[in-house]
Amino acid sequence: QLQFVESGGGLGQPGGSLRLSCAASGFTLDYYAIGWFRQAPGKEREGVSCISIGRFGTNYVDSVKGRFTISRDNTKNTVYLQMDSLKVEDTAVYYCAARMYSCRWAEYDYAYWGQGTQVTVSS
Repeated sequence: QLQFVESGGGLGQPGGSLRLSCAASGFTLDYYAIGWFRQAPGKEREGVSCISIGRFGTNYVDSVKGRFTISRDNTKNTVYLQMDSLKVEDTAVYYCAARMYSCRWAEYDYAYWGQGTQVTVSS
């Protein structure tokens, strides 16, 4: 059974850092692009970042460029989202999701989803 286990969420301070992890079980991530999405209260879910296979091309939504870094360790079957210079507006439930090969921004392009992890940025 294909599953993701997300971890690393919690309370962060403005200007601080958190690192999210997305560990896959039941399948290998080698052939999957992994996207991170987030949903803030009262808002639609949005794509935050994505990392593809191969040369590990990465994409970021403008609001997190220069602050967030996505990476993957295929030996650990895990993808990470390093979140630095946190802002209050980063508060959301963060989800990782997988699709074959290349990155896309649309949710419906992703077949497998994690359960989500809450990130709250507050002083």
